[in-house]
Amino acid sequence: MLAGDLPRRNGWTIAQYVGDRAPNRTQRLLNRAVWDGEEAMGLVRRFVVEGLSVATGRRRRGLVVGALDETGQQNVVCGDEVYGGCTQLREFLERHGQAYVLRVACTFMLELGDGARLTCRQAVARLLGQLPWEVRSAGAGSKGQRWYAWAGIATASPHHLLLVRRHLRTGDLAFHYCYLPDGRARMTKLIRAAGLRWPVEEDFEFGKDQFGLDQCQARLYTAIRRHTVLVMAALAICAVAAAQLRDRTDTQAPPPTTPDQAPPPDPGLIPLTVPETKRLLAAALDQPKPPGHIHHWMTWRRRHQARSRWFHQRTRLGREYAVVK
Repeated sequence: MLAGDLPRRNGWTIAQYVGDRAPNRTQRLLNRAVWDGEEAMGLVRRFVVEGLSVATGRRRRGLVVGALDETGQQNVVCGDEVYGGCTQLREFLERHGQAYVLRVACTFMLELGDGARLTCRQAVARLLGQLPWEVRSAGAGSKGQRWYAWAGIATASPHHLLLVRRHLRTGDLAFHYCYLPDGRARMTKLIRAAGLRWPVEEDFEFGKDQFGLDQCQARLYTAIRRHTVLVMAALAICAVAAAQLRDRTDTQAPPPTTPDQAPPPDPGLIPLTVPETKRLLAAALDQPKPPGHIHHWMTWRRRHQARSRWFHQRTRLGREYAVVK
């Protein structure tokens, strides 16, 4: 039960949570059971697209993040510094005529129109007084719109642009290296693409903290991949449910219009979030456990660990005997 209220999610804890006497069924699902992980992941993707389309009342348009080898050419590919710093990835996307907005480090080198080769930080320092900063939102966050100052720096290539983001309060800078196949820089589109990084990171955070994406203890590739597919399926169900219930569960008071406005007597409730939806699902699926269930699992774990310890000690004796002999 990946949506269950568990501190960690592995074969043992899930088996105990669902009421099994041993982790055999959970381990079989990840290893020996016959099912196609690729096909299952495809079903998850289609479920998310259709579910979010219903939630918004229209087909989602605009920017998407996806894989070229499965879904064809995307509108804009977005990624963090790990991807922005990968020359092979950037060259691959450019060969396929794929636009991208990739976060890069401040030490990333680029060539300006006058032939100067500078790091991103040096380029901003050199052109600081000439940059046409625009204050725009990178998208909605939990506390409202995420406002930043943005500016674009042209490079020697008509197809590349450095998008600079500056924090309005601290002045901290972030850099995004952009590839534009048609050579036309649309700031609104690029800023929206750069802002998509936060929802993606939030999804990974939910996957890890709420569904155990990073808690798989399997060793085989098939089991690890199947665990990932199942986590994504659980996350997709809760995310789509939260999106479709958003309007019906949002009872927040109107936002303030002046700095000195008095707070409302009842602030209302924010819409159901993915974690809260997961808790509701876990509560609905929770089943009473048979008498002695907790004691049985405590004994099972201790016996399993004792058996493992005995075999480890025997193996070590054999190695030590070989060394002494």
